[in-house]
Amino acid sequence: MNGRIPTLNGTGGSRDWFDRAKASLAGGISSSSRLTSTGPHPYPLYMASGSGARITDVDGNGYIDYLISYGSAILGHAHPALTEALSDVLRTGTMFGTCNTPEVELAELIREMVPCADLVRFANSGSEAVQGAVRAARGYTGRDKILKFEGHYHGWSDTLAISNRPGLADAGPYEAPHAVPHSPGIPEGVTGDVVVCPWNDPAALRALLDAHRGELAAVICEPIVANNACTMPAPGFLGLLREECVKRGIVLVFDEVCTGFRTGPGGAQTMFGVEPDLAVFSKALGGGLPIAAFAGRREVMEPLAEGRVKHGGTYNASPLCATSALVTLRHLRTPEVGKRIDESGRRIMESIERAARDRRVPCAVQGVGAMFQVVFTPDGAPTRQYRDLLHVDQARYDTFRHALLERGVHSNAYGMACWFVAATVTDDELDATCEAVTEAFGVL
Repeated sequence: MNGRIPTLNGTGGSRDWFDRAKASLAGGISSSSRLTSTGPHPYPLYMASGSGARITDVDGNGYIDYLISYGSAILGHAHPALTEALSDVLRTGTMFGTCNTPEVELAELIREMVPCADLVRFANSGSEAVQGAVRAARGYTGRDKILKFEGHYHGWSDTLAISNRPGLADAGPYEAPHAVPHSPGIPEGVTGDVVVCPWNDPAALRALLDAHRGELAAVICEPIVANNACTMPAPGFLGLLREECVKRGIVLVFDEVCTGFRTGPGGAQTMFGVEPDLAVFSKALGGGLPIAAFAGRREVMEPLAEGRVKHGGTYNASPLCATSALVTLRHLRTPEVGKRIDESGRRIMESIERAARDRRVPCAVQGVGAMFQVVFTPDGAPTRQYRDLLHVDQARYDTFRHALLERGVHSNAYGMACWFVAATVTDDELDATCEAVTEAFGVL
């Protein structure tokens, strides 16, 4: 299929499925992030199939997909190499609850690709892998507290579901934000072990590190804040984190659930030239199947390797998921694949910037080619930290997103998240996307 995708013909089938789902699924959904709307309609879209960079909903509407399972389906949907490899595993057994050879090959490949990865452990989701990394850091240092940055998201589990989207009334003073639980159900005992810091602020960082001297097991961050509209690190800030953690004996953890392998074979740590002690991976790692990993320096991982720090999981690195990850990473380590992803994304970013200039709509397009977001800030300046996002024009983003959806372009419904680009997006699909962007700015 070439050229423009037809306008939506109606989404009544999705409405009917959502009405049916509410009778058996809590809220009608399996993840809180799926409680989205289809423009003015109070129900999510239900997808029936996908191929390459395209998806089709239950009503037969086609879209070019820039959600791609929150960046997981990096090779596109139903990639032939994955289909073939996974079909073989389905015939021979998907998991045994024992060690398996694909997990060994996968760990070896991660060690080759990721600078900090002396040793690797697998999990099933980013949230699980973050928990593993935090436990490893605590076990290694003998300390309890973790410093994280306001607006950064590290999964839904209690461990670090703190201050990722606090309201201004709850957030506390800028220099020393309150530790605000993500939702009811997170006990005070958890929030008491989390120190929250503003992003991209060296003075605030040093002050909080000094205030908690000898207490912190780890500092964790998203190097590119995927869940904070792809806010980038200020020049030198990641290097400062590295220096301060070394000076104070604190484990530095990069949450590369979104950036890992997507921003290049070595992830953000290669892109920015800063090597953490531990890093967490998921999303692009599995190519669409549920697998995650945390990896790091041998010294930090050794208590885990020796069994003094416990970590488990029946489904960790099953042959099915490990095989999917192996196929995916072998593609992503090929230079032309990463180049294609980056160049495709940058072309869309440039089309958004051009349309914004032409229509005199203030906005910033931030991130990198592989993952980016458009934010309608009052003056068109990029965001530097979480509280900048409290002043963006969310209604304008919603209008923009729905205008794109009507023109066959599917992106994240939440304006603080990202566009993700598939390796298999075609030139015709990029042409159609850029045309849709131009038209969408016409309604803003």
